Amino acid sequence: MFAKEVYVQRRTELKKSVGSGVVLLLGNGEASLNYPGNTYSFRQDSSFIYYVGLDTPNLAYVLDIDHDKEYLAGDELTIDDIIWMGNLPSLKDRAAEVGIETVVPFAHLSKLIPDASTLHYTKPYRYRNQLILSELLNKKPDVVRTESSVILTKSIVKMRLIKSAEELVELADAGKTGYLMHIIAMKMCQPGVSEREIAGIIEGLALSEGTRVSFPTILSMNGQTLHNHDHSGILTPGRLMLCDAGSENLNYYASDFTRTTAVGGKYSQRQKEIHNIVLQANNEAIAMAKPGITYKNVHRNAYKVIFEGLRQLGLTKGDTEEALNAGAPALFMPHGLGHALGLDVHDMENLGENYVGYDDEIQRDTLFGYSSLRFGKRLEAGHVLTVEPGIYFIPQLIEKWEKEKINADFINFNEVKKYLNFGGIRLEDDIVITDNACRLVCERRLPITIEEIEKAVQE
Repeated sequence: MFAKEVYVQRRTELKKSVGSGVVLLLGNGEASLNYPGNTYSFRQDSSFIYYVGLDTPNLAYVLDIDHDKEYLAGDELTIDDIIWMGNLPSLKDRAAEVGIETVVPFAHLSKLIPDASTLHYTKPYRYRNQLILSELLNKKPDVVRTESSVILTKSIVKMRLIKSAEELVELADAGKTGYLMHIIAMKMCQPGVSEREIAGIIEGLALSEGTRVSFPTILSMNGQTLHNHDHSGILTPGRLMLCDAGSENLNYYASDFTRTTAVGGKYSQRQKEIHNIVLQANNEAIAMAKPGITYKNVHRNAYKVIFEGLRQLGLTKGDTEEALNAGAPALFMPHGLGHALGLDVHDMENLGENYVGYDDEIQRDTLFGYSSLRFGKRLEAGHVLTVEPGIYFIPQLIEKWEKEKINADFINFNEVKKYLNFGGIRLEDDIVITDNACRLVCERRLPITIEEIEKAVQE
């Protein structure tokens, strides 16, 4: 939790940005796992954390802009709550810690919103909040989702995208745990070790150092599956282990790194060649990222590095610009270069990717591969992003493209098919855009070169 003044200032800025009406920020409630009393670990809504700072369930914040009043809606603990879960300071005292004076019971929420036409809320992503809004507005739940406030959404995105000095400290803290998670994964990347054991140990570290992992760990020898959550494999010599993992620190800020390690710490010549192309794409992206540059162009340059690197190996052919315009590199990297990072690992994705990553100037591309770029807009100081190029050999995608002659002028399919059992390599770092360039969010960069990773595995 930050100082009270931080939350007061954020809410003041939000009030100026929205301009008029009533803003409603719903916190999250508990969510049941397999029966009502057995709940998932509670996770507060990120925008509620950002503006209100309280991480207990079943709260709502109301900002009446026209009358310059704000309220926290929630209920005090009952004696049963205290017996089973322990005591807390009163809700009024907790509200005072973040600069909110007026507290009302949650049941009074409807009284604070006399005119639904002036209500600003964000699109609900949990059914509980969707039903609360449905009741407040006397509209069907599906209708509620379509009538969220664009001006509130854009105001939140504008503020949360630019990370303050306090936030960068939190992101670096999450990165320290993420760093340790990956170092342990590298050291455990030995023949005969189960993927499940490694995933379990690094997720346990995230719990011991913060609140949780920032997303379900991706750890697999089958790195060609981009978000592979199956950990049933036993590490085998000659294979690669892709580990995409991060932590969420005690103040809910996220880290997100990926490294791909040769089992046993020794890469084959073929693995080295692909790894070094991905590394070049990563390094060039970091060198290129600075204020005024669009991330869409940084993504395109990563595609250029990948296409030209694979051409040297005989896997691609033809003119680079024509291949880029046709989307040929997407066969090997069918995802975007990166995404915003903050209180969410895909920051504010619940508000809408196109609000977060695009704007009136920079529109999302419709071409396969390019269309998966989550963040394409012009970079500004304070943006925090991931840089995560990769090369993957996805048998089903290769088969489809060859059969349908997709980009046949740029792909040597006979050579590509020699890599069908390769898997995939992704290398991901977290960066912050500075006044004239960018830097890593963390002080130390995870081992990333072949030599560095081999040394980390063998130490």
